Amino acid sequence: MNFKRVILKLSGESLANSNGFGINSENCHKVANMIKSLFDAKIQIGLVIGAGNFWRGRTGTQISRVKSDKMGILATAMNALAFSDILNNIGIKTLIQSSIEIKSIIPAFSVDDTVNALENNKIVIFSCGIGSPFFSTDTIAALRAAEINADIILKATTVDGVYSGDPKINKNSVKYDKITFDEVLSKNLKVMDMTAISLCKEAKISILVFKFEDISKIISENKIGTYIY
Repeated sequence: MNFKRVILKLSGESLANSNGFGINSENCHKVANMIKSLFDAKIQIGLVIGAGNFWRGRTGTQISRVKSDKMGILATAMNALAFSDILNNIGIKTLIQSSIEIKSIIPAFSVDDTVNALENNKIVIFSCGIGSPFFSTDTIAALRAAEINADIILKATTVDGVYSGDPKINKNSVKYDKITFDEVLSKNLKVMDMTAISLCKEAKISILVFKFEDISKIISENKIGTYIY
């Protein structure tokens, strides 16, 4: 696959312990070395990491949706700080940016600073979503991709692409090699949230959905995951 600049979307769970919580150094280094294969191929990488390893919403609590989402926003900042150090440890320089002002910890997002960092061989990690509740990290991946003119969004998941249903539940689910944005929306496929899909459609930014263990295969294999266009 041939692209220069990408947004890579990872789940927080990809950094977690075996119970899906917290940050596991071994897992983080494993993911970092996978990403290094893209970096070494001279691909400019903007990185968005979810918060599921720290906070998965207000299920079973009396916390309001607004407060719950704000907790998730802060959790993405923790993941960004931790994973930045992991990347630095394997020789990759990083820039962390935040959608909300966190003085003395993470600088605010700037398109110019992002592009400058990418062109100077740094991975840019975008934290804190769009800074508001009711929007997922999928949405910030789509928004940042549009703002920095990324060629594609690479969405790493626990399955190897987009299916007609949940393949973990329905073994008869069919995997799509390619699918249009309109089909994703009309079929209500749970790929990314609908806001992110709609934004990508409008901005004409394609999405590749793949199993996160296959990150290193992206540069060498043409048929991986599901391509959404």
